[in-house]
Amino acid sequence: MPHAPPPLTLRRWRPGDEAALWQLKYRTIHAINRADYSAEQCAAWAPDDLDPQAWQQRVAGMDPFVIELDGELAGFADLQADGYIDHFFCAAERQGCGVGRALMQHIHQQAQARGLRRLYAQVSLTARPFFEHAGFVVVSEQQLLVRGVALKNFGMEKLLLTSPTPGGDTP
Repeated sequence: MPHAPPPLTLRRWRPGDEAALWQLKYRTIHAINRADYSAEQCAAWAPDDLDPQAWQQRVAGMDPFVIELDGELAGFADLQADGYIDHFFCAAERQGCGVGRALMQHIHQQAQARGLRRLYAQVSLTARPFFEHAGFVVVSEQQLLVRGVALKNFGMEKLLLTSPTPGGDTP
């Protein structure tokens, strides 16, 4: 009989998580996204010389939620007030463990609670199939210039259903 997967713990980020979040993002880009992007592109996207103060401000501004698995950070994502998903990363060593699914489920729950009608993100070549499976569609294909290096990604969105108003039609 197969073992049940270990429980995932979802929580808000806490001050002091920034270094671990960066390491998770860095390792994922250099190990997983490397299948779709060159070493030069990965180095531009996740550089060795990150400014820790700038990253700390970025994390505080995006206010992510994190998933822990076996007491370690296994993924993180955010949802901005307008429905924008700025970051969505699952640890390289935790791919296929349900982390991405749990993050996306939480994003959808938050979107519903906030009354959002649309989710959107800038999605890598690597993440595109996952986002498509979650119901997102490509609205644009683009080349971004990151530290002087071109990276291809996709503008993707998902229109959300709204609940009918009591006694009336959907607005």
